Amino acid sequence: MSFLGHFQIFLFLYALLLISAQSRKTEHDTESSDDGAEGQRWAVLVAGSKEYENYRHQADICHAYQILRKGGLKDENIIVFMFDDIALNPKNPKRGVIINRPGGEDVYQGVPKDYTGEAVNVENFLNVILGNESGVTGGSGKVVKSGPNDNIFIYYADHGATGFMSMPTGEALYAEDFIKVLERMHLLKRYKKMVIYIEACESGSMFEGLLKTNLNIYAVTASSAEESCSGIYCGYTYPPSPPEYNGLCLGDEFSVSWLEDSELHDMRKETLKQQYQVVKRRTRSSHVCRFGSEELLNDYLVSYIGTNPENKNFSLAALTASQISNLSLVNTREIPLLYLRKKIQNAPVGKQIDQNIIEILRLSLNQTNVLDLLTSTRTTGQPLVDDWDCFKTLVKSFKNQCGAKMEYGMKYAGALANICNMGVDVKQHRLCFSSAAQARKQNTDLFLVPFNSFTLSWLTRHSSIHVCFHRTLSYELTDQSARRRRYVCPDISLAFVVATDMTFLVHFGVDELPG
Repeated sequence: MSFLGHFQIFLFLYALLLISAQSRKTEHDTESSDDGAEGQRWAVLVAGSKEYENYRHQADICHAYQILRKGGLKDENIIVFMFDDIALNPKNPKRGVIINRPGGEDVYQGVPKDYTGEAVNVENFLNVILGNESGVTGGSGKVVKSGPNDNIFIYYADHGATGFMSMPTGEALYAEDFIKVLERMHLLKRYKKMVIYIEACESGSMFEGLLKTNLNIYAVTASSAEESCSGIYCGYTYPPSPPEYNGLCLGDEFSVSWLEDSELHDMRKETLKQQYQVVKRRTRSSHVCRFGSEELLNDYLVSYIGTNPENKNFSLAALTASQISNLSLVNTREIPLLYLRKKIQNAPVGKQIDQNIIEILRLSLNQTNVLDLLTSTRTTGQPLVDDWDCFKTLVKSFKNQCGAKMEYGMKYAGALANICNMGVDVKQHRLCFSSAAQARKQNTDLFLVPFNSFTLSWLTRHSSIHVCFHRTLSYELTDQSARRRRYVCPDISLAFVVATDMTFLVHFGVDELPG
């Protein structure tokens, strides 16, 4: 063979090597490998509830962990928050096992117990994503040790309401506080890109009008700022959960949509935008929303959650998760009632909260027609509330003092925001909630009222109400036939005696109510 022929063969082989090297580089860049040179992938998974009736949240989180591990993320880079009271719960028909769909495999096995029980709280969560080891109490102590070249994925499944998401212990996670931490992380260059998925009612309010578009953060929420979400794979729906699960919902609609989509496809070929479209189409009961930096939409999912090598030959078009029927969905607010096998309209807890919130609005705002405040919302693009201190005060009082199932009562968080937006000064009017746990024992409804001439006038029109001055906590039945009851509370300048079935126990001058 001539020299020219050898030279041509050499050029051909050299070109093949270049193409192969470029191909490997492209694949390497797309996968954002964990070797440290190009940056690592980090994930924080949070189930923000407890108790067996909330089975689905921990099931969602455990399922997500399995997808991340199969996708190639290392255990040291995955941090899991869950109360861990489901798998070994005496009510669980399969002890030590958690499933996320009927007939599904165990998703609990191998899940790290980084933060469980009392360690699942908002302080630990915010310190973990900030990488602040000294701020963490309890748990494994693991934090996100990310740098400017790393990608972070946060998935939060929980109960929510306008402006906050719950935690099983301690304070809620408020939108304002979450956004401040994310902005601080950006300022400290703690990440390159971040993706956040949130499964919670009214979860859009966590970002609506708050998340800036220049932070390299892309957030997807299960619902808008004004909607509830739904559970799926529940008893009495189709397809039902196995009968031994006694009416539980095994998963959440939004979560199951993205989790099952991620199981089916090669995440090196599916973008964030494509998954958003799939999940939005499959989620029937609420409007899936996206916020933040839309530049990330064309990123491949592998850069955040990895990809299962077994899905290498599957394309987005080749196989798609089945559509979810409306018959398979249960509103999240009603799931505890489904579990108790009671219809929502017959649930005394729900009815009590419904009545209380209407009276709270009527008395605190000195208005008779307050029904519009239960459903009215702000213009799209505006945050749900301007005075977050006011909102936090009302939410904490409602949560701590109403005593009823918070999952149901949280649907009224928007009404509390409306009180603040109307300029009601919580401190000036000395608004307070009384202990509803005490009220349930004593067949008395409790309401939030302002200390003003209107309510004083209202009180004087009720002959059954008397004023007493006591400094110790006690309860006394003064007249069994008249159903008279005397309530005495500590550190309260005025306490009122309520005598009839339909009158309300009212406390004034309370800065901190007894627990």
